[in-house]
Amino acid sequence: MRTKNIFSVYLLLFLVIHFSYAQNKYEFSQPPEGFDKYQEEISHGKVDTISYKSTTVGIHREALVYLPPSYSSKKSYPVLYLLHGIGGDQYEWVHNGNATAILDNLYASNKLIPMIVVFPNGRAMKNDKAVGDIFSKDKVTAFSVFEDDLLKDLIPYIENNYTVTPKKDYRAIAGLSMGGGQAFNFGFNNLKEFAWIGGFSAAPNTKTPEELLPNPAVAERNLNLIWISCGDKDDLLIYSKRTHTYLEKYEIPHIYYIEPGVHDFKVWKNDLYHFSQLLFK
Repeated sequence: MRTKNIFSVYLLLFLVIHFSYAQNKYEFSQPPEGFDKYQEEISHGKVDTISYKSTTVGIHREALVYLPPSYSSKKSYPVLYLLHGIGGDQYEWVHNGNATAILDNLYASNKLIPMIVVFPNGRAMKNDKAVGDIFSKDKVTAFSVFEDDLLKDLIPYIENNYTVTPKKDYRAIAGLSMGGGQAFNFGFNNLKEFAWIGGFSAAPNTKTPEELLPNPAVAERNLNLIWISCGDKDDLLIYSKRTHTYLEKYEIPHIYYIEPGVHDFKVWKNDLYHFSQLLFK
């Protein structure tokens, strides 16, 4: 009998360890029909337009802030910073990604931890509009400059003006395409600031895995979630795959979610639906 008990303990231990490193095989069901559609009959969050002083750029910059339907200034909330792609701006997730409808519907189904979601303009330059040649050197460089703007200017503004918990375990960063690369670059480079990182179809601006995590074990000690997702027919899949392969090599727990699709909002809406439900739990 004792032998059986010992065997059972070892079997359970094996399954726990196996599961912790098998996050990269996690499978999700498709979101329900209408998950991204506005529903009149439910409660809705509020979207603020803010203007914050950017010492990094030398101007006041705008961002959108989504407050959950239950928001109260008497409570403290975690924050998700959700980044756009190379051709977008602070409005992209709201206008093209139906992000507020997705979040509202999830709250109505009691599937989310109440959180504030910030939609910044990740092109940190004086003329930050997505006009002209969006691939020009100065505009691409501005996506890197946004790291300082985010950490030194935007996050302090949010934490001074909203009731949030100013600790890394209550701070997440994620994004699509160019914003996915930013999320990886900034998140892994600032493990004392973010504990939840998500890249949706990360673009070529994503640093190599060796640059992102020269010491992979540090990520395991400091992060609650690493999410990597991409459409199976996306030409940029190679950048997600190489990050996944590196993390898998060093047995760093993460979710690697390859889904049907290309480089578009059908995929990214699906990613937001799933990723947001894992946060702050």
